[in-house]
Amino acid sequence: MEQLVHRYSRLVKTCARPYFLVGADGEDLIQEGMVGLLRAIREYDASKSVPFEAFARLCITRRLYSAVRAAASHKHEMLNHSISIEKPLFDDNAEPRPQVAEPISDPESLVIGMEEHRERLKQLLGSLSIFEAKVLRLYLDGYSYEEMAGRLDKSIKSVDNAIQRIRRKSAAINP
Repeated sequence: MEQLVHRYSRLVKTCARPYFLVGADGEDLIQEGMVGLLRAIREYDASKSVPFEAFARLCITRRLYSAVRAAASHKHEMLNHSISIEKPLFDDNAEPRPQVAEPISDPESLVIGMEEHRERLKQLLGSLSIFEAKVLRLYLDGYSYEEMAGRLDKSIKSVDNAIQRIRRKSAAINP
């Protein structure tokens, strides 16, 4: 196997040359081509009377095409641009809260930050419906979607929709 990989590594480079992988370099394409070569080595059947080089070229080319197509698709775009659920809904631009173990170096900034936080929360609560306000309170208390749905006697989808509306309203208040 090692001899075949060494012998056909130039074929992999030749096959990879015309392709371009968005967000990666040429070595990534060569690695994908090597995976195709390894598959060709494992699956080659001499009884089919097809030369190994032709079979290897086909396997390498298909693997490269699949890698380029997967990179060009937006399949994982939502994961790459997701928002952490640990991040508070309305603290996008706020200063980080001090940790309990750290000493507070500037009490004035802390008080001002807490007042701004309260003002944003008050403004947000003023723009929410009664149901959305209840959902927000439960969300901030750490309840899961299922627990919120049970407490409010609503479906999980209703709770999720309410949270999405809260996010949009929060983003409009905190540009």
